[in-house]
Amino acid sequence: MQTVCEYCKSILVRTDLDLKKVGVVADLPPDVSPIQLQTEGVYKSKSFVVIGRILYEYDQGGWNEWHLLMNDGSSAWLSDAQNEFAVTSSFNASNLPSASALTVGQQFQWNGSTYALSVITKAHYRGVQGELPFEYWDKDDVLFADFRTPTRHFATLDYSDPQPTLFLGEFVEFDDLKLKNLRQFEGW
Repeated sequence: MQTVCEYCKSILVRTDLDLKKVGVVADLPPDVSPIQLQTEGVYKSKSFVVIGRILYEYDQGGWNEWHLLMNDGSSAWLSDAQNEFAVTSSFNASNLPSASALTVGQQFQWNGSTYALSVITKAHYRGVQGELPFEYWDKDDVLFADFRTPTRHFATLDYSDPQPTLFLGEFVEFDDLKLKNLRQFEGW
């Protein structure tokens, strides 16, 4: 749906057979993540390649949402925030709560698990890179509600569109993803 040209930094959006330039991204700020476009890995016996990224910023820092293309053609997201990693995929659920109805500690049932709301974060888009499955390049502040279970399951309600989107997944250990083609840092 959307890609960023790595050479000219143009944001290109495909609609049916048309391709249009909708903007240009600035250089992204320095990042300490070893993950980059074309990093490869494995999650739940499925290999994947990182094909895109959304970078968010909020008052306590920032995080990356890496768009993963799985070997079966499906899409997933790898959240990379303060050395904590979670893999999620969109999940079709009805009757999702409005942002104004949320309070930390609330519990919700999705896909047979009980999730407790742990944090509500207002963040803004800082930049995009690579390929994304939707048009996302010029968003203002958006709200995210993160949920956890005692068994490392993780959920996010994303309020960047008029209808919230639910993403379900789990926290993962960096080494368990068997990542390769990582960005190299001096002294690492």
